[in-house]
Amino acid sequence: MMNILGCLDRLTSGSYFLQGKDVSTLDDDSLSELRLRRLGFIFQSFNLIPQLTVQRNIELPLYYLGWSAAQSAERATELAQSVGLQGRLNHRPTELSGGERQRVAIARSLANDPQILLADEPTGNLDTVTGEQILQLLVKLNDQGIMIIMVTHEHDVAQYARNQLHMRDGRIERIDGGC
Repeated sequence: MMNILGCLDRLTSGSYFLQGKDVSTLDDDSLSELRLRRLGFIFQSFNLIPQLTVQRNIELPLYYLGWSAAQSAERATELAQSVGLQGRLNHRPTELSGGERQRVAIARSLANDPQILLADEPTGNLDTVTGEQILQLLVKLNDQGIMIIMVTHEHDVAQYARNQLHMRDGRIERIDGGC
């Protein structure tokens, strides 16, 4: 479901409207542009590029948006600080803990100022304190107008959501909060 919502996979039938646009009819280039300009992704498996530093991983979406090196560096520093990684900008993913890698993934997901943030287990690899900090950051981002769609198996993490859609075996079981 997250891959379809994030325009990574196509529907096998039906239509999918995202912000008034039927994305099920868009070509690959248009889908890429939509993802680049409107969506942010926090993948459970991080999807960081091991050859790049933390800074370059965070800057990657900005490169595709045509930002200058100076603007990108400033934005990456700001985002690294927001997730507690300001001292790790020159490290590569293999030099980071799982929690640090997840925080890099979160910072990168915010680089393009997305309107919608898709988060797959965003606190899954974090200790309790860091996980709480990340959840507070997600609440703050949501308060600023970013729609956050989060998948979690953790009941305490789900409690941060204003609306909850409970699924089992690919089927909706229950909706709480007016989704």
